[in-house]
Amino acid sequence: MKDFFPIRQKPAQVPFKKGDVLVLFGELFNRGYANGLVEEAEQNGLIIVRATVGRRDENQQLRPLTAEESKHIPQPFINIPLEAGFDMESDSQGMTPNDYLKNVKLSDWQNTQLNEKSLNESLEKGRDRFRKSTHQFLQKLDELIGSKLTAGHHIHFAHLMAGGVPRTKIVLPLMNRVFKGSGDRFLSSTEFWNSQIGLFLKMNFHEVTAETFNILISESTSFRQKMNAKNISVSYVAYGYHGTEIMVDGQYRWQSYAPYLQGWAKMDLENFSRKWAAQGVKSCVYNCPEILTNSSSIFQGVELPLYNLIRSLKKEKPHHPITQKVIADCEAVLKDKNLLNKIFDHVDHFIKYSEEVGTSRYENWPQHSHKEQLEKALKLSDEVISYHTDEKNLMTAVLSEIIFKSCGYIMLHDGYNPKAPVIWIGHDAISNALPEGNT
Repeated sequence: MKDFFPIRQKPAQVPFKKGDVLVLFGELFNRGYANGLVEEAEQNGLIIVRATVGRRDENQQLRPLTAEESKHIPQPFINIPLEAGFDMESDSQGMTPNDYLKNVKLSDWQNTQLNEKSLNESLEKGRDRFRKSTHQFLQKLDELIGSKLTAGHHIHFAHLMAGGVPRTKIVLPLMNRVFKGSGDRFLSSTEFWNSQIGLFLKMNFHEVTAETFNILISESTSFRQKMNAKNISVSYVAYGYHGTEIMVDGQYRWQSYAPYLQGWAKMDLENFSRKWAAQGVKSCVYNCPEILTNSSSIFQGVELPLYNLIRSLKKEKPHHPITQKVIADCEAVLKDKNLLNKIFDHVDHFIKYSEEVGTSRYENWPQHSHKEQLEKALKLSDEVISYHTDEKNLMTAVLSEIIFKSCGYIMLHDGYNPKAPVIWIGHDAISNALPEGNT
């Protein structure tokens, strides 16, 4: 597969020094990939600089966090709003893209026309705002830690920006139909993506997911050069998604969730990393495995490959205490522990089917969904959830936690000096990156 660079083994542990720094470029929210990186950095004694995307006031103006909102955020914390995107930026007529969409009815969304000149005006305004905020953030970072570091120290930037769904009421009902619609409620992701509203989303996804990484590296050039002159190394990592290798029929096979509309922005993110790496910057986008979190719950069915992580753990680390605990914890939440093998069979069958219809072919990615394929994914997702004794206590929580932690280890230690600008973390790498134990 062209440009496919998977990591297979656990990276060697970097001997971080007291005073080394992890900079979170974006806000750390509840359980998600970045929490694993933070935990790994804490265990290695790094200073963690936290950030915020800010909040909107009653007049929809972007502002820093209040003392009350930030009182539980550990220091050092840079309270400069890093909100990205342009859905709330006004054009030359004083109208935001959201304003133009506020009266659109669900029955007439296909006929919506957005002015390209207006969108580009808002985009440029949002990008300029973000660039200025990034510049201020980096100035503050230099004040906080730049002057205190000496030769041999390391600064590790972690880009946490993703998404970009516009904050206007017409979008979420449409997205629900794209990702969860079946029967008469099915909305073709191709039709949605090729619409005027889809174009707006594509532009905003790019700004939030990809352009922010480009701006971070660009705006930090002088800071990076200043640090490098003092023999202080600087690296950049970002969270990507571009399908995952999972174990199917005893072999690791690449598969992907569809429709993944953010995929085009994730490819832009990868290309920015390649661009900067070609200029000598230590930059890497890590394409992480599928998990299920609050933010990914709209993509029902994205969790299906996650179940097969158990198979990989059994193959790579069969006697590891974590493997044994994961199996026991997963069996414990099922109505019958024998259902585990039934789930594996279901997932295998679905992955083979998705390969046949083209939604799990690497060269096709990112791929739109098909009505039958999406309905199969939704039906299977519901069926596996029904195998649990409590639908609010799922195996996905146990398995996602393993992925958080292993990705955190890989992205801190491999990301110190990445071997490629884009790297895939499959289930084999997740299993091999478990903490040391009885193997």
